[in-house]
Amino acid sequence: KCLIMQLTGNHVVEASPAKVWALLMDTDTLARIVPGVTKLEKIDDTTFKSTLGVKLGPVSAAFNGNLQMENVMEEKGFTLKIQQNSKVGNASAAIEISLTPLEETKTAIAFNGDVKLSGMLATMGQRLIGGVANTLSKQFFSNMEKELLP
Repeated sequence: KCLIMQLTGNHVVEASPAKVWALLMDTDTLARIVPGVTKLEKIDDTTFKSTLGVKLGPVSAAFNGNLQMENVMEEKGFTLKIQQNSKVGNASAAIEISLTPLEETKTAIAFNGDVKLSGMLATMGQRLIGGVANTLSKQFFSNMEKELLP
């Protein structure tokens, strides 16, 4: 069984696209702002090995896998390809992330993509997984804003 879920949203941060871009391109910072990341290891400029711990309702899962950046356009955006495996199932995604300058010190960050879940994860249902996805994206932007504080 496979569950495909749309992941979409946007958020405005008080920082220039250059500052946001620098944050997203820094491995240590990225490890701090992405919820659930316990380890992020840079393989090359666009590939990372990752370990994530995520709580999905009653189930806590440890995921191991890769993150890959494709179609990288400096200060404009990239596509994040994710492949994560765990005992409770696998998750793969392709998420387009774009940065749009609103003013010199404001940037709109938008994300849009599909997440494919298999195994026990797929049987947990759209509502539970959707709620977790919304919570994780809110945490991501909240963590990012803390990093952007002077």
